[in-house]
Amino acid sequence: MTDTRFHLGWFTYFGQNAWNDPLGSAPEPWTGDLHRDLARSMERACFDYMLIEDTLSIPTAFKHGMETYLKHGIMVPKHDPVPLAAILGADTRHLGIVTTLSTMAYPPFMLARLISTMDHLTRGRFGWNIVTSAENAAALNMGLAEIPPRQLRYDMADEYVALVEKLIESWEPDAVIRDAATDTYADASKVHPVNFEGRWYSAPGPLNTVRCPQGRPAFIQAGGSPRGRRFAAEHADSVIASTNGIAGMKAYRDDIRKLAGEAGRNPDDIKVLSLIAPIVAETRSQAQEMYARALESPGYTERALALFSSFTDVDFSQYDLDQPLPPLTTNAEQGALDKFCQTRPGSPASPKTLRQLVRDSGTTGALELVGTPDDVADMMGDAMAQVGGDGFLITTPFHRLSRVYVNGITDGLVPALQRRGLTRTAYTKTTLRETLKEF
Repeated sequence: MTDTRFHLGWFTYFGQNAWNDPLGSAPEPWTGDLHRDLARSMERACFDYMLIEDTLSIPTAFKHGMETYLKHGIMVPKHDPVPLAAILGADTRHLGIVTTLSTMAYPPFMLARLISTMDHLTRGRFGWNIVTSAENAAALNMGLAEIPPRQLRYDMADEYVALVEKLIESWEPDAVIRDAATDTYADASKVHPVNFEGRWYSAPGPLNTVRCPQGRPAFIQAGGSPRGRRFAAEHADSVIASTNGIAGMKAYRDDIRKLAGEAGRNPDDIKVLSLIAPIVAETRSQAQEMYARALESPGYTERALALFSSFTDVDFSQYDLDQPLPPLTTNAEQGALDKFCQTRPGSPASPKTLRQLVRDSGTTGALELVGTPDDVADMMGDAMAQVGGDGFLITTPFHRLSRVYVNGITDGLVPALQRRGLTRTAYTKTTLRETLKEF
């Protein structure tokens, strides 16, 4: 019998959010208490993982400065997600904890050591969300003269990940023997130098941490451009899909599976999770009112444009709100730009005006999911049946996080999905990679 269940992940970040909303995040969320509550809720609902996004600079794309971002608290401030992940790992027993770590920010040896350590601290539930960083300001903060071109960033990331994998594998699974009779902790013949010499990175190794509980942590990636998709298909255990509509979701997943097969991987080993932001309420009219009220809130358009400018490094303030955008390309996140503009790579400009695109981007997800928990559960189940798998990555609509929203998902929507047999009701596996491959 075919398993019709699909996977669920949650997407958030360790930063200020909805600071001026009475139902938003705490005034100073830096203690981690909010995220600890979120992680417990995610685990109660049997999510696969909670992913903490990160960036390395204050954005300056919108109106060529920081003022709008600081005024509204958009993408700033952000604190380092790794210490938070350690706390969340200690608070949970089954939920995967994924943090975003940039290949631009760490020497490969240090990153390999860090994620190996985190996998031990979480007892095999850690994941690395692999990013190359797309902001020029981030490159400057890391001491570079400018950010490399997107294609080159992926070429460098291929080599970076190859070195990280070799370092993590430098200890054989049975290298630690703890033999009191011979006074031997580890068998030196089973700990191997890697002697890696690449075009951009090198390290003799071996790693000075013991082998990870998972063998290696789970790898997560969100490739949007053709080159990014190939990178994701070659390396990731789970891929984040930021697409529009059921047709877009299916085309993306089919492409990732094809590329994975061409890379010699089993496509079933990769779980593609489509980004969604459901709005659920007790009645359909209440959900629709919540959606409309958020779109009409003061400053919404400017906040949305500034946010998408930060992702794409395109200053949307220069364009007329009531005119279509011209064809656009970027050295930053091309996939995010294509999604916002509702185009595909190389396609003509969208006929919609910028104001319409802002309104359409309100929930940031692949589907407009607004209604009661049962309504939304039915829509998600129907979409997954048409796409073929593998699940959804849920985020907050309008980037305004609150406990009320989270509880509506974990205690309203998820039980509706479980009643339909669409998501798990209990964890059966030990590590994150095993949980991702459960079905």
